[in-house]
Amino acid sequence: MVSSRLLKEYRELQNSKRDPEIGLQLVDESDIFVWKADLQGPSGTPYEGGTFELSLKCPKNYPLVPPKVTFVTQIFHPNVLFKTGEICLDILKPDAWTPAWTLMSVCRAVTALLSHPEADSPLNCDCGNLIRNGDMRGYKSMARMYTLLHAAQKLPS
Repeated sequence: MVSSRLLKEYRELQNSKRDPEIGLQLVDESDIFVWKADLQGPSGTPYEGGTFELSLKCPKNYPLVPPKVTFVTQIFHPNVLFKTGEICLDILKPDAWTPAWTLMSVCRAVTALLSHPEADSPLNCDCGNLIRNGDMRGYKSMARMYTLLHAAQKLPS
């Protein structure tokens, strides 16, 4: 079963001007349900200068059901489970999902989450506790360190 909605999103992506902040693409053109995105860390955040890879796996009944979106790149963020890359984002929950969302709009929402972490619903409790306790310097320092270690662009030798 091929999702006509995913085919439509794929065609729109091919025919539209590329978003320099979000590189969304199919992993393998023979499987329309598996995508990846490279997100640029938003400027003015500890993620700036980093490129973060997301995995987007669409269920067969997408867009009626949200895609499963996870970070492949390790990231220190209160709404991302460090070990698995699972993301706590309302729009990715079945009861809050709407078919009006597209894979590109999901990527934009994840980018917005990088700029505005929600420490009240943390998956990474250490990170959430830093923010909730007002230690923004500690949070930003750790997030920056992980960005430099895992997401910074490698320079050619």
